Amino acid sequence: MRINKLVILYLILLSPIFLHASTEDSLKLKNQPVESQLLENLDSLANTYYVNQALKLNQTEKSVPNPVEISDSLLAYRLSKIESVIDLPYNDQVRKYIEYYTRNKTEFIQAMIGLSDYYFPLFEEVFAQYNIPLEFKYLALVESALNPRAVSRAGATGVWQFMYTTGKIYKLEINSYVDERMDPLKASHAAAQFLTDLYELYGDWTLAMAAYNCGPGNVNKAIRRSKGKTNFWELYYYLPRETRSYVPLYVAASYLMHHYQDHGMAPIKIDLPVFTDTIMIQNDIKLKDVATVLGLPLELINDLNPQYKLNVISAKNKAYPLRLPASYATTFLSFEDSLYRTAERAPSSLSKPVSKPATTYASYGPPANSTALYYKVKSGDNLGFIADWYDVSISNIRNWNNIRGNLIKPGQKLVIYKPSSVASKYENINTNSFTQKQGSSTTTKPPTSTAKTTTGEYVYYTVKSGDNIWTIAKKFPGVSDQDIIKLNNISNSKSLKPGQKLKIPKK
Repeated sequence: MRINKLVILYLILLSPIFLHASTEDSLKLKNQPVESQLLENLDSLANTYYVNQALKLNQTEKSVPNPVEISDSLLAYRLSKIESVIDLPYNDQVRKYIEYYTRNKTEFIQAMIGLSDYYFPLFEEVFAQYNIPLEFKYLALVESALNPRAVSRAGATGVWQFMYTTGKIYKLEINSYVDERMDPLKASHAAAQFLTDLYELYGDWTLAMAAYNCGPGNVNKAIRRSKGKTNFWELYYYLPRETRSYVPLYVAASYLMHHYQDHGMAPIKIDLPVFTDTIMIQNDIKLKDVATVLGLPLELINDLNPQYKLNVISAKNKAYPLRLPASYATTFLSFEDSLYRTAERAPSSLSKPVSKPATTYASYGPPANSTALYYKVKSGDNLGFIADWYDVSISNIRNWNNIRGNLIKPGQKLVIYKPSSVASKYENINTNSFTQKQGSSTTTKPPTSTAKTTTGEYVYYTVKSGDNIWTIAKKFPGVSDQDIIKLNNISNSKSLKPGQKLKIPKK
């Protein structure tokens, strides 16, 4: 159960004592410009096993791009064309950080971009559950450079850089064995809840972002000192110094992820397995025993489960998740009871020599005991529909087909994996009509509402009390908040009023 308003009040009263990595106490500890923290995060990322191995294999001396001079007008134009609910203005601070991203530690930056293929689908799936703009995934680049083990000088930890007390408020477990601030999935849920609470407080995503960095107490203080202004850029000089840099750095990160190719950069492939499965562990178990039995590098097990501080899952009182490459999950289940029974190491009858750790992670292929089905994309299709028809998640389709974002094109061939025992039920989807496919989907569709009326190539939706762009978009499969904003020429997403009619594109 989420704490919401009471938590917000509690945070306001106590901030800036503990809230985040850049509270006043943290600033005293760091005493350094935000760009220095950025470079430290990149150095920390490069020290992780999977990135370090990828950099060696990539021969990074050949992948360092030459600096590209871009005019102010072109940078401003490119930012203006990025679809984003969050304002992306161009100014001297933004240019400064674009140059930091495109000219410093460029081999590490390219590794970070490659790592986004693993983490961004996870962030998007979580944020969609909370109606958080998906663009907030870029905030993790600023916070930690996508390193789940990142720890700031102030003690902020994980990919979303939670301080101890804030993590506890948002129900992250932290003890001698486990630190869920380093669990990318659970920490993402906590970050989404925190951002939701902050948005409910300010009604503005940029101020929510600023408060995520310095705490609502500091943002409230800036609002008071500015005599009631509520625009980040009008509050700029009233905010803590690091927060002034934090939002421009986010804008620069958004630019980077849309235009790194224009600066001669390319993602470095990070071989973390994108096909994974989660098993709930019921008793104590050592990760080195799991690695021994499965014949996998211990480093890989650690990288998939960074929240376990001592390489041990201590499950005396409750079950804990263990993430494994999908094709190894069945093998683990075969040995699970024996692994529970051992205290020091896997039984000799199950042990096998551990091969020398691979210099990179192999591709672990489709889920075990599955059949590959192929779907040819038709005009009007989108990933949401296709996921419904095949009863799989959008993130799985992205992973199986190496898709970044949601863009698919007519004629594109997608592979879908289904358990062999049920695959035959889905074999005709590729040849069925759209109506047949919609009728066969087992996913629950939104109920028909009298608030929707159809005309032409779009439908009208009548805004009800409590609606916002994101909740409306979720009522229409395949429609995004950006689709609604563009079709209705909405410049301020908070301007909706009950009774207002919106055009919703037919997908």
